[in-house]
Amino acid sequence: MNLLLLALAPIVVVIVYIYNKDKYEKEPKTLLFYNFLLGAFVSVIITTIISIFYDYTLILDDYSVLQQFIKAFLVVGVTEEFSKYVIVRYFAQPNNAFNEPFDGIMYAVMVSMGFAATENLFYVFEGGLQTGITRAFTAVPAHAIFAILMGYFMGKAKFSKHRVKYNLIGLLLAICFHGSYDFFLFIDFVPGIWIGAFVSLVLGIWLSRKAIKNHQEKSYFK
Repeated sequence: MNLLLLALAPIVVVIVYIYNKDKYEKEPKTLLFYNFLLGAFVSVIITTIISIFYDYTLILDDYSVLQQFIKAFLVVGVTEEFSKYVIVRYFAQPNNAFNEPFDGIMYAVMVSMGFAATENLFYVFEGGLQTGITRAFTAVPAHAIFAILMGYFMGKAKFSKHRVKYNLIGLLLAICFHGSYDFFLFIDFVPGIWIGAFVSLVLGIWLSRKAIKNHQEKSYFK
């Protein structure tokens, strides 16, 4: 199987799924593509720069539950979700095409899938077929979930008097789910603990479905 196709196929599936959920007023494809590219390059660059800083300032024990908690939430969760949040907040959200709450989900997913595409290419070309298949059903959907939860609140923020509050809630919720998912995977030296990552994914899927449905029902173009 072509590794490039394997790496990008789940990204395309997520994008098509969310795009089709935008029932009442589709976003400009060019703008969606720009958000994808910004996620693929700018978000990755931001993450890389912050990660280099952490590499020089934090030395974490791979077998310490507390230190892996710090790694999951602070090093990975905050860094990656903040790098995506910046693009949605300062590029997508101010745009006039961002004209209903669901657009928060749509643009957040595009940025996140851009980031996930770059990340997935590295992992799949390094790890091969098994890595690609595993990530297609775990890491890529996880990035989509984090984006939907963040985008739900960023969509509310655009049309609220409490924009800062809702934007930060979206960012923090994405960080919490990202951190939780990674934490249970990082402490794989604890037997059976990986099930926590699975539970986190299932809960995230359930909340994401509710978020999508809620914004669909409140569309200004319905």
